[in-house]
Amino acid sequence: MAKEPLFGRTIEELGETARRFGQAPFVARQLAEWLYRKRVDSFERMANLSKTFRASLAEEHVVGLAPPERTTISSDGTKKYLFAAGPGRFVEAAFIPEERRATLCLSTQVGCKMGCLFCMTGKQGFQGQLSAGEILNQLRSLPESDRITNIVYMGMGEPLDNLANVLSSIEVLTADWGFALSPRRITVSTIGIIPAMKVFLERTDCHLAVSLHSPFEDERRTLMPVENLYPLAEVLGVLRESAIARRRRVSFEYIMFGGLNDTPRHAKELVRVLDGIRCRVNLIHFHPIPGTPLHGSSDETMLGFERRLKESGIITTIRKSRGQDIMAACGLLSTKALTSRPQADY
Repeated sequence: MAKEPLFGRTIEELGETARRFGQAPFVARQLAEWLYRKRVDSFERMANLSKTFRASLAEEHVVGLAPPERTTISSDGTKKYLFAAGPGRFVEAAFIPEERRATLCLSTQVGCKMGCLFCMTGKQGFQGQLSAGEILNQLRSLPESDRITNIVYMGMGEPLDNLANVLSSIEVLTADWGFALSPRRITVSTIGIIPAMKVFLERTDCHLAVSLHSPFEDERRTLMPVENLYPLAEVLGVLRESAIARRRRVSFEYIMFGGLNDTPRHAKELVRVLDGIRCRVNLIHFHPIPGTPLHGSSDETMLGFERRLKESGIITTIRKSRGQDIMAACGLLSTKALTSRPQADY
């Protein structure tokens, strides 16, 4: 029987492990400190635990860390890391260094179910959920792990479609017994899965980024099938009720497609539908992908769109593209090619 990893478990889960081995309640915090604060990679190094307990742990468990399988470096300094996620399955994480901060873009699923027209991950289909440990391993196993200042759940997969594991990973990231990262330095992206979004807003203080991409529901439906299940108006209603009550700014991700969602009419409607929501709009360059009729807006069009939103009082930025030459930019992460190869090729 395969040994179960401890890395990624919450303090409550580590407490259950300690009790199962007849240990005192405080041992859970000791385990957490070794795993997350002191960052050890073996039970032997957990010096304040008894030798008998360490030996028993080793019989049934592994720490559960795994280094990246491959590293690809962009001309702009962005790095893309490939991680194994089970036999023949892989995910990618992107490390994005800047002058005053370093951001890590995490994946939460192998592939994605959502089928958005503009996303390479969606074209891969869905192969499975990542555990909390597999999500956190993308941080812990990087050479730059100690440099990370900000984390965004914007890699492969829809984070709120893997809600339990995402919440557990956030607990480990933000707890004093964990990595002790401020929740204000963590942003979770969603296309608007309302039930999970409500739970996320209630249980965390992290930022939320909602993929919007068109203020018109019929157009959004052609880009994002989720519109059929969770209409934009209902998503925005939840944000007005929940996020604003907690004085949390929401960001909206808006990929700009030439001739589709980048007109003055779209800017005007965007201002209307976002009225009353304390928010920021991030305008994003579209990076062409195979098999889609979409193409990106011109720089001039994006600047004009940004100006209209700002003049209407909406905080707006044009997000700088990073890592496009290594397929690490927004919407480009995918391991579809790898999943179709014989395992011996990896």
